[in-house]
Amino acid sequence: MTVKQPEQKLRAYNWNLIIAQLTAVVGKKGVIGRKEELITYECDGLTSYRQRPALVILPKTTDQVAAAVKICDEHNIAWIARGAGTGLSGGALPVENCVLIVTTLMSQILKVDLDNHQVVVQPGVINNWVTQAVSGAGFYYAPDPSSQIICSIGGNIAENSGGVHCLKYGVTTNHVLGLKLVLPNGEIVDVGGEVGEMPGYDLTGLFVGSEGTLGIATEVTLKILKTPESICVLLADFESVEAAGSAVSGIISAGMIPAGIEMMDNFSINAVEDVVATQCYPRDAAAILLVEIDGSMVEVETNQTRVADICRQNGARNVTIATEPEQRLRLWKGRKAAFAAMGKISPDYYVQDGVIPRTQLAYVLQEITKLGEEYGYFVANVFHAGDGNLHPLILYDNSKTGALEQVEALGGEILKLCVKVGGSISGEHGIGADKRCYMSEMFNETDLETMQWVRQVFNPKELANPGKIIPTPRTCGESANSGHKFPGVEQY
Repeated sequence: MTVKQPEQKLRAYNWNLIIAQLTAVVGKKGVIGRKEELITYECDGLTSYRQRPALVILPKTTDQVAAAVKICDEHNIAWIARGAGTGLSGGALPVENCVLIVTTLMSQILKVDLDNHQVVVQPGVINNWVTQAVSGAGFYYAPDPSSQIICSIGGNIAENSGGVHCLKYGVTTNHVLGLKLVLPNGEIVDVGGEVGEMPGYDLTGLFVGSEGTLGIATEVTLKILKTPESICVLLADFESVEAAGSAVSGIISAGMIPAGIEMMDNFSINAVEDVVATQCYPRDAAAILLVEIDGSMVEVETNQTRVADICRQNGARNVTIATEPEQRLRLWKGRKAAFAAMGKISPDYYVQDGVIPRTQLAYVLQEITKLGEEYGYFVANVFHAGDGNLHPLILYDNSKTGALEQVEALGGEILKLCVKVGGSISGEHGIGADKRCYMSEMFNETDLETMQWVRQVFNPKELANPGKIIPTPRTCGESANSGHKFPGVEQY
């Protein structure tokens, strides 16, 4: 299904002139305009909705990005920044007649400063490359989304990505010291610096997580950490999800902050073992916890014993402790591959991202199961239990008429449930186009109006990633009335 814009709007731009101007900036090879080549860029990781951009450009420098943005500003053309395209909220979903600015060729690590524990990178640098560049010197980069072997730093900045280790070390914003930005009018500015706390407004914090609606980061100063002296990973299996949730609360209330606490339910366990074959996860367990502890040798030895005891006190049948790197990686292998495993066993899946208080884990998981039964879909749960960041995966078949709309409605009910118990509609996947119409569940009109004012300061023409994050009566009303979530976007 496609809803087309009025024909006169389609003729509003002199594309031959625009292509010539952009080609002069990024070169002939840096402009993609053939229909068959543009298909690659129709969506991000949320593949159910697609919109082909008018053009894709591949800049290599800050100056090229700035020049391209100025051309878009001159012609009043909407533009959207895109990294590796692994986002799951439609944050990089094109709009009709837009220019997609793809940063994959901006992939240089510009500076490594071990003395000051920082690196400077371009936005196209892959997340895992940062750790690879500094691991030999005993450092690493903490934020580690499940897609870290392919997701880019620019996308991490836009979505404020988290990962397994965000419980102890925080999300992306906690590791960004400074940014070189291209604003929506093409102006180049620097925000932040080389220290964590700078005087004045926290503009770095403002831009991290703004999903490309305030500008494009073209250089990023990241904080790196010393590799811990000792690391161990515990795997505890339980006969109920409630018992596993109680163990999580017990660990945190005991005053310990593990590097990460992950939970997987029975369906996820078996899906992973079927596909990845770690041979570590007990198939008959209702749930497992993966708990990583790091720090000094003495600290780790003490805390691993405390964590194991707490797990057993809350009903853990078995606790496995891995200290050797190969053992630890094997335990983590399944968790990192969980989303891919779901894609292997189900024609399609729809993943949501919400946050709840840890004390509400058992209740919310029970309610999610009930909602799944009500809508007639199975919901698998793989998530960051330590900070209550849920990732319910709704399994469905998109070839069945009406299935996507039903799954979206189910996902919306899960998000409303998260807010109801005192949580949030997003933990690390962003709002994008997918969840903008649920922002009013969490924020009042004054809150949303304030957000709009902030966006207007930097993006007055709303050319930078329009239609994302902040709901409007038009976009959300049309979507609700038409039964088609993204007006003007193809539905698959």
